[in-house]
Amino acid sequence: MYDQITEFLSKEGWLNTHLEIVYKFIWDWNWHSIIVVLVICGIYFTIRTRFVQFRMFSEMCRLLVESSPKGKEKHHVSSFQAFAVSVATRVGTGNLVGVAGAIAVGGPGAVFWMWLIALIGSATAFVESTLAQLFKRRSEESFIGGPAYYILHGLKSRWMAVLFAVLLILTFGLSFNSIQSNTIADAMQNAFNFDPTIVGVILTVFTLVIVFGGIQRIAKFSSVIVPVMAIGYLILAIVILSMNYEKIPHMFVLIFKSAFGIGPAAGGLLGAAMSHGIKRGLFSNEAGEGSAPHAAATASVTHPVKQGLIQALGVFTDTLLVCSCTAFIILISGLYDSGAQGIELTQNALESQIGSTGQIFVAIAVLFFAFSSIIGNYYYGEANILFLTRKKWVLQVFRILSGGVMVIVGTLASLNVVWTLGEVFMAILTLCNLIAIVLLGKYAFKLLADYKAQKKHGIKSPTFKKSLFPKLKNDIDAWE
Repeated sequence: MYDQITEFLSKEGWLNTHLEIVYKFIWDWNWHSIIVVLVICGIYFTIRTRFVQFRMFSEMCRLLVESSPKGKEKHHVSSFQAFAVSVATRVGTGNLVGVAGAIAVGGPGAVFWMWLIALIGSATAFVESTLAQLFKRRSEESFIGGPAYYILHGLKSRWMAVLFAVLLILTFGLSFNSIQSNTIADAMQNAFNFDPTIVGVILTVFTLVIVFGGIQRIAKFSSVIVPVMAIGYLILAIVILSMNYEKIPHMFVLIFKSAFGIGPAAGGLLGAAMSHGIKRGLFSNEAGEGSAPHAAATASVTHPVKQGLIQALGVFTDTLLVCSCTAFIILISGLYDSGAQGIELTQNALESQIGSTGQIFVAIAVLFFAFSSIIGNYYYGEANILFLTRKKWVLQVFRILSGGVMVIVGTLASLNVVWTLGEVFMAILTLCNLIAIVLLGKYAFKLLADYKAQKKHGIKSPTFKKSLFPKLKNDIDAWE
């Protein structure tokens, strides 16, 4: 039975063969692809918000450390904790494996397109997270919300809300958790020769302990582990860049030349650099996918725009900081065209800079990055399970599937299978969310104008009042 399962999940197995057909249909570079839709929406939101991600950057940073109001709720999730949960899912394998894969296939130019999708996508992240705050609901542990909630209460479309909820559960609660555990098992095997099955069992035990504690335990775990792992990785990258400061100018020239197909080696990689850079950028920063709004909705704030700005900052944190760290380490090492891919390329690059401890460091970094993503991914799935049904036995079954079964499956499946499955679901999910936020974007734009007006009148901490949207008074019951 074990051999049959591993064969089914292998790169040559039935599952991957059929997934490749769907994958090529969705992701092949053409004007009808999800990539183009994503970029167009990002540009639209950037213009409609008057470049909110740039002109209000200082406000984003200020809000991150602002104390959240203590309401009447029994439980309380702060703005920073909500930010940490969303960053926990963003900062994962996409930062280590995804970046390496994009560079290996698309060349150094893929880094530029990852940066671009982050700069554009942060406006999309602002809109979707602001909407999540506006249409959030009260729950037993904290506020709860996300695209399924704003689709139902904003668009009044139950079928579309249910479709999104199901897709989100399949994508984050199940598929993406397999990707994270697959990367952990691979890194641990490369660094310590650990048996993937044993790694899977240990991961499952720790995951279940946390997820059965609910959003409060998840938020506390994320708010501790996320700053530590991100700062540690940033320091390592700075040290390596300092050791190779003379190579930095050449590295940036290489990135920009490759991004626009300049030079004999880059000419044929232009399409690959764009496609893989944008795809991996989307997987990493999640802008437009509709995932981060679930974390944004949990925060207790006085105005929806506050959490929208904080989540926009999360995109910068993920791509412009953490993803760039991996990219710089790989490019400085000169091993980007060595033939290695995924976590192996990142480990080889670090090993060339800091010796044999490089593989060990990456393995530990992957463990923390990917494990925090597993926890965050689970919560996104839980929020949508609770949207579909309040039956507790269904939630318990999902906890076992997401935190247990899919984590173990990921350690047994091939890398190609879990990535293909994740990207197929991600594309459909993203398209569904983009349709919703384009139609509901008018509310986010009006909220932003209200927030700016209050700031202009000297109000340090703007407050949202339901009277701003009289027609929605029955749909935004989480607000006084």
